[in-house]
Amino acid sequence: MPNSALQVARTGLEAQDTRMRVIANNLANVGTTGFKRERANFATLAYQNMRVAGQQSSSETAYATGLNLGTGVAIQSTSRIVSQGTLTNTGNALDLALDGEGYFQVEMPGGQLAYTRAGNFTVSAEGELVTAQGYRVQPAISVPEGVLAISVAADGTVSATTSDGAEPSELGQLQLASFTNPAGLQATGENFLLESAASGAPLVGTPGESGRGNIRQGMLEGSNVNVVEELVDMIECQRAYEINSKMISAVDEMLRNANQTM
Repeated sequence: MPNSALQVARTGLEAQDTRMRVIANNLANVGTTGFKRERANFATLAYQNMRVAGQQSSSETAYATGLNLGTGVAIQSTSRIVSQGTLTNTGNALDLALDGEGYFQVEMPGGQLAYTRAGNFTVSAEGELVTAQGYRVQPAISVPEGVLAISVAADGTVSATTSDGAEPSELGQLQLASFTNPAGLQATGENFLLESAASGAPLVGTPGESGRGNIRQGMLEGSNVNVVEELVDMIECQRAYEINSKMISAVDEMLRNANQTM
């Protein structure tokens, strides 16, 4: 029994250590544009059925309750919380925020599409709308030389003014991707997410339609991390880790006493 208790406490230490890593990552990205916080989900490990409820206790009776011993806990998964982050006014015409659901589409090296909520875009030397890493935003938007001002409407229509008094010319329209299960997208780093079997195929459409959010020019979406909530979770996780550590110390003391008595 003491050895089993040691094993159970060890799984508790490992699970809380993993949870603390998730919390640390949330806090580290509190200032990351478009970052969505994650939550660690726990699940019990397999149970040992020492006695099954309903099993015969005698020729005429059956046990009313069973004897089930748990073997510990493990991190089952991490869930991405996709709630809206705070929109901050930057005044930069190429900073775009999403007010609502949806993701910008970005072409990665090799042609694969990635998805992001970070709309801090810029114009490349070739005049294309790109991310900070130089990856092209899709659908592709080409900005001609001599542009005085760029405007992006809520529906993603991109227009440019090339000379004083001239009518703005339309350069294209940004499309947003939505997913049946956005929490199932695979995070790859650099604020990018990839389609997965759990997320489903992307549903591409016009901003502001079919539940997709509107585009806000000159703004960026901040992280949805709440520092106070994360600190509370951190303290709770730390206390749980301490309790499991004390359990190991207690079982070790029991074993020591048993060895000294024998």
